[in-house]
Amino acid sequence: MSSATKSPAKPAVAAPERSLVQRMDALQRANEIRTRRATLKRDLKAGRTNIHDLLLEPPEYVETAKVFDMLLAVPKYGRVKVNKVLVSCRISPSKTIGGLSQRQRTELVSMLRR
Repeated sequence: MSSATKSPAKPAVAAPERSLVQRMDALQRANEIRTRRATLKRDLKAGRTNIHDLLLEPPEYVETAKVFDMLLAVPKYGRVKVNKVLVSCRISPSKTIGGLSQRQRTELVSMLRR
């Protein structure tokens, strides 16, 4: 099939334009979420926050964070151990905390408690 017989490409639909106020609000919200996540990771690293509670009842600002990244913040968990845990629980490394099913949450927590 030659390229001349293909149908023309559809024009990409652009996202609606945002006003400056909307963009600044989104930027402020994103910065706040990043700051809160950084604090949370420090608390996990220092042992002030429990990963089990975080996985079972995640706060809203953690819902879109990757499970892999949050587990890396836990003491004694490096890339290899985190990957092993995720593989054994059948969880993709790119999965977000909010995207975990109840089965995945409970299986992950029980695996981390061992």
